[in-house]
Amino acid sequence: MPDTKPTLMVIDGHSLAFRAFFALPLDNFVNSEGQHTNAIHGFISMLLLILKNERPTHLAVAFDISRFSFRTREYAEYKGTRAETPPEFKGQIPLLEEALHAMGIRTISKEDFEADDILATMARRGVEDGMDVLVVSGDRDTIQLVNEDVTLLYPSARGVSELKRYTPETVRERYGIEPHQYPEIAALVGETSDNLQGIDKVGEKTAVKWVQQWGTVANILEHADEIKGVVGNNLREQQDRAVRNRRLNRLVNDVELPIGPTDVARQPIDEAKVREMFSQRLQFRTLLDRVLTQEGGGADGESAPAASGPAAPAVHTMVDEELATWLERQTAQVAVHLERTGDELTGIGLSTDQASVYVPYQAGTGDYVALAEWLAGDHPKALHDAKLQRRWLWAAGLDLGGVVVDTRIAAWLAAPTALAKTYELDHQVFTILGETMPKPDPTQLVPDVEPSAIGTIAWYVARIADPLTANLDEGTQGVEADIELPLQPVLTRMENAGVTIDASVLERIHATMREKADGHAQDAFAEIGHEVNLGSPKQLQTVLFDELGMPKTRATKTGYSTDAQALADLQESSPHPFLGLLLQHREATKLMQIIETLQKGIQTDARIHTTYDQTGSNTGRLSSNDPNLQNIPIRTDVSREIRTAFVHGEGFETLLTADYSQIEMRIMAHLSEDAGLIEAFHSGEDLHRFVGSRVFGVDPADVSPLMRTKVKAMSYGLAYGLSAFGLSKQLRIPQSEAKQLMLDYFERFGGVRAYLRGVVMQAKDDGYTTTIFGRRRPFPDLHSANRVLRENAERQALNSPIQGSAADIIKRAMLAIDAQIIDEGLQSRMLLQVHDELVFEVAPGELDRMTEIVRDGMGGAADLSVPLDVAVGVGPNWDAAGH
Repeated sequence: MPDTKPTLMVIDGHSLAFRAFFALPLDNFVNSEGQHTNAIHGFISMLLLILKNERPTHLAVAFDISRFSFRTREYAEYKGTRAETPPEFKGQIPLLEEALHAMGIRTISKEDFEADDILATMARRGVEDGMDVLVVSGDRDTIQLVNEDVTLLYPSARGVSELKRYTPETVRERYGIEPHQYPEIAALVGETSDNLQGIDKVGEKTAVKWVQQWGTVANILEHADEIKGVVGNNLREQQDRAVRNRRLNRLVNDVELPIGPTDVARQPIDEAKVREMFSQRLQFRTLLDRVLTQEGGGADGESAPAASGPAAPAVHTMVDEELATWLERQTAQVAVHLERTGDELTGIGLSTDQASVYVPYQAGTGDYVALAEWLAGDHPKALHDAKLQRRWLWAAGLDLGGVVVDTRIAAWLAAPTALAKTYELDHQVFTILGETMPKPDPTQLVPDVEPSAIGTIAWYVARIADPLTANLDEGTQGVEADIELPLQPVLTRMENAGVTIDASVLERIHATMREKADGHAQDAFAEIGHEVNLGSPKQLQTVLFDELGMPKTRATKTGYSTDAQALADLQESSPHPFLGLLLQHREATKLMQIIETLQKGIQTDARIHTTYDQTGSNTGRLSSNDPNLQNIPIRTDVSREIRTAFVHGEGFETLLTADYSQIEMRIMAHLSEDAGLIEAFHSGEDLHRFVGSRVFGVDPADVSPLMRTKVKAMSYGLAYGLSAFGLSKQLRIPQSEAKQLMLDYFERFGGVRAYLRGVVMQAKDDGYTTTIFGRRRPFPDLHSANRVLRENAERQALNSPIQGSAADIIKRAMLAIDAQIIDEGLQSRMLLQVHDELVFEVAPGELDRMTEIVRDGMGGAADLSVPLDVAVGVGPNWDAAGH
């Protein structure tokens, strides 16, 4: 006879919500009021899947009220090592409870008790009421609840798409003990997450052996004298820990609750409340449809998890003829993922959404001709972080062609303001598929999941590639296909080439800076009559505000600010010899640190090989890492001297540098269609002199250096949302004068004002800004209730189309120049990209042609209403080649 017993499901709400919060990117889930909603979205998605698979007749979700309970009263350090709850998470729990209530789901909390105690109580009472009980929790303490009538559903390494079912038999197989004995093991081993320290050197195997022999912690301690060796001594000396742990990890199953199992029968959803909650307040379009149908399918731009996680196909190892045949049969897109051991390529994973292959690779052995031709060919391929993997392939003598999707790039293009870790493959698998890639669970005493095989990782890439691309609008798809993906081999060539460094120059400058820093420090100490740590904010606060009685700077959590801007402002308003020496010491120390970073980056070929990250900014600009070659200052004599250490290598005759002149102002003129600004660029007159003549009503020849400075600060500042207050502070002029300057500027260049106003208004309507070439950047905080967040978003929205278009233009120039160099078979090469500047190493006899190629490539990278002016310089080092 089929089992007709009702099924009670009780869920640990905080446990699942926390998993969703840390799995889904914050910036992708924000409603129009600025409220983060990622934990809610993830929780509801998981819940729908569980309900579809398990179909309980009764359902309740338990929540903690706070981290304090009777356990913290007994042991104040209980869970004391846990970090503060992120504020972005705290605000989501009340909304999540409201959403659950709209779905007809009861929630339970109890002062002084944890959610696990509620689960234990409901489970016991459910069994007494004749129910089968399902406990859903990510806390392993709930293993103790398992019995013939209670099953624990524990999120496994693949997430809720594959909940691990703990029955008495499963627990016995996994731990070799009965479920009710699990707390005995945990008491002996300790629970790091609860800040419960176990017996030193007692691991799970030892604990299991003792529990199997004596049953409980109490009985084990009675036989402690029989246990020999170090662990025996530790047990006897630290037995209070085990007793305390066992007392605290017992779940209370008789909590007085306002409702019981029979009170939480599944109820129909309140459709009106669900629509109001999910559509208006949470703004979950696809999730709304899933809730209304109580189904788990569907995915859209919000990347709702799939209804189920299919089992990964078996990975077949193939070589030689078998591999060649498999490759010939592929007609659709294939995902590729590489395995590297040390510096050697050791394997290649290939996968469609139906089949996975592993190719063991060892250079000099086997027949890789068919594989090499396929990898280099045009067959459509999907990879995650294709630039890095291309570099690995090139190191192994293999090429890569036909890349049509890079899932890391696509994730970044969809959410350029998200945290960097959200672009990683495991996060995208969770976001798109609702699954977690198999990997060891750090919360397990002994991990029971091995990392994914390379072929299986390729399978995950294959499954998320198309949904990720489909999630991009047409313009952003064009940016991916026409700019970002073609740029990857260009960047790889630049990374492999590196740039030659004259180490002796860096050594000399470093010694000079150290001498200056030490001298400034000693002079500073002489001013106050004693030594202090000039790098300690606390000690500096004492000197500046107590000993010297200087005006207080901006208040911080630890006193008053001693950052660079605060001290510069203080020196301006209240100059003091100590403060001046401190700032000079800081500048020398900063330059020393830059030099030390460069010195560490010099490799055995006497060159620095930086790594360019396409996803390193939210505007589209490249970032440079390990070391960062984009943060070397240029305006001081010392910083220019550092650039003299960047020289051309052996076999090359010179460096060539090229950069755009006033690229952002030219884009501003194009986008604003301001006739006066466009005329300025076509006149041939100095831009700021031309603009100054219009603003101040004088002839260009009569524009003074001070007038030019004011107009230049105005022109660039407007594009970054500079206010009259900010302009007055920057120029050290009265705020009234700054305001009048802005009014005069806008009177002559009204198109600029109209454009800047329109950008923000359009962004508020659309939710994003767009570059000339279609790159989007979302701005959810434009509707934030938080004024600071909203105003920051408005300022960023002003500049995003300009800075993003500048990033696209330099990238298009790099593509054109690189292609021309290859087409003509030149030996010269591109070495560096520093925002609007490119640096090349020129081979003998190729300077004239390279100059033409660079000018044409950069000048023709965009069709604007004003010309793109390119300045070119040549010299033996980076500074000499500057212009």
